[in-house]
Amino acid sequence: DHALRSAYLHVLADALTSVLAIVALVGGWLLGAVWLDPIMGLVGAALVARWSFDLLRRTAAVLLDRQAPEKVRQRLRDVLESGSARIADLHVWSIGPGNWAAIVVLVDDDAQQPEAYKALVPAQLEIDHLTIEVHRCMDHLGSPAAAS
Repeated sequence: DHALRSAYLHVLADALTSVLAIVALVGGWLLGAVWLDPIMGLVGAALVARWSFDLLRRTAAVLLDRQAPEKVRQRLRDVLESGSARIADLHVWSIGPGNWAAIVVLVDDDAQQPEAYKALVPAQLEIDHLTIEVHRCMDHLGSPAAAS
């Protein structure tokens, strides 16, 4: 959960910058090292920037519909193409951490209802929104396209 992670990082950054400020104050007071305050400020800023960049990268992947990893797409192909069906078009994208949406266009000699293909997809793939469009393959059955 990105909101929980951002809250955690916010609290951690507050605690860390407070510790760095205390170190800078004690170092400046005991050692006369007045340069510690701006250095600790830069260290704290660098850490917060690093954490922020990582959080932005992770949330942007969800907001920009990042494509699913190849292993998720390949597993979906393996499941749906186990019979006579072939995938003509496949789009799988992120809708949350570890959750996917997919649109699949299938071509099948023995076309079934979309629900029959959806039932083949295991829950472990975590595809929360699955749209399947099915077309019957007619080329080899003497359609005008096969005759020409």
